[in-house]
Amino acid sequence: MLVRVAAGLVATASLLGSAAPQAPAGHENYSEPVPGTKVQIDMIAIPGGTFTMGSPDAEAGRSADEGPAHQVRIAPLWIGRTEITWDQYDAFAFSVPGTSPGGSPPPPGGADAVTRPSPPYGDESFGFGKGNQPAINVQYHAAMEYCRWLSLRTGKTYRLATEAEWEYAARAGTSTAYSFGNDASKLDQFGWHAGNSSGRPHPVARKGPNPWGLFDMHGNVAEWVLDHYDPTFYAQVPARAPGPVLLPTHRRYSYVVRGGSWDDPAARLRSAARRGSSEEWNRRDPQSPQSIWWHTDATFVGFRIARAVEEQENLKGLRSAITTSSR
Repeated sequence: MLVRVAAGLVATASLLGSAAPQAPAGHENYSEPVPGTKVQIDMIAIPGGTFTMGSPDAEAGRSADEGPAHQVRIAPLWIGRTEITWDQYDAFAFSVPGTSPGGSPPPPGGADAVTRPSPPYGDESFGFGKGNQPAINVQYHAAMEYCRWLSLRTGKTYRLATEAEWEYAARAGTSTAYSFGNDASKLDQFGWHAGNSSGRPHPVARKGPNPWGLFDMHGNVAEWVLDHYDPTFYAQVPARAPGPVLLPTHRRYSYVVRGGSWDDPAARLRSAARRGSSEEWNRRDPQSPQSIWWHTDATFVGFRIARAVEEQENLKGLRSAITTSSR
């Protein structure tokens, strides 16, 4: 796996050159209407730049997998203003291929050929409600397939953010534990966590945004990013590496979630905090093989989407390789 990562870094370095990436003309916020549905997704333009990924040794609540802190270069991209909601996810998960609201014909692009999630075991919202609530319990494969479906629907390439892109966007130019500073007592203004959530996720964008206009980067639901989880990966990343990513494979576990959730203490909502997925998140699935679409015990996990202005070489054409045969 390390070989694939190293190859990707070289390719990306060649793509970006030595100058700091600049935002191209037309790199602005926009709303993406999803053809054949009643939903749209707001995207925020994120400028390229260099930042320090990870946390310093002295940061309160820090874990060993957040270091060593290292400089990383990020190319311009867009990231979803909010986590993907049930309204936005249901358009993919529960629509019937070949149909659309209002009886309009399906859009071109072959999106209906994307496999849809298998039926959930019960109420997929776990009683928390749907609509503008964040989609939860969605497995990594399902989030990746949602991005592929959306890409085919819209003609634009959407994907999960890499772990580095996610942290860069969450920090929004800051270097403190949270995007609002180091004082965790202010967290109630910006995120849902175990201390204020009343034991449940909440509709998106009810707390304050970060300095770049992104909501719920701290808390509500932890968010899938593109990378496999390796607690030692940061030690393998060269200084000022452009676009580092630990590429996904056919393996089901472990992938990274970021941002912490309604079920986590404040320390897990820090900008640098990392967490790897676990088979325990699907421990009550009685099927053999187990589902690759729905978790049974991860009501704290959701996702948001991203789109590169110019895709880095090692991410072009990337899609989930997970199947029901994956281990």
